[in-house]
Amino acid sequence: QVQLVESGGGLVQPGGSLRVSCTASGRVSSVWTMGWYRQAPGKQRELVALITSSGRPTYADSVKGRFTISKDSAKSTVYLQMNSLQFRDTAVYYCNFHDYDSTYWGHGTQVTVSS
Repeated sequence: QVQLVESGGGLVQPGGSLRVSCTASGRVSSVWTMGWYRQAPGKQRELVALITSSGRPTYADSVKGRFTISKDSAKSTVYLQMNSLQFRDTAVYYCNFHDYDSTYWGHGTQVTVSS
């Protein structure tokens, strides 16, 4: 089993920045993919950004150039720096961990962009 603990999120004005982080613990393998999905009210959950244990990132087109995903493998932690936040970025952000044969989800953290 892998446990995911998310932190960060909150309320920010348009154009502002936030950082969310996710730390994995438990049976964390050396090869994994971690990252973030988000779900806005009335919409399906969608990919935001992922990063592999080797450091290769993947971004949704909607966040390219504004969000940056990074990792600290020693801490099994992934960070998502979100800049130039827009109203449409408002959602619950869920941490995701995937290794050889398992996928885990965090409980989610709310990000609200509002003036």
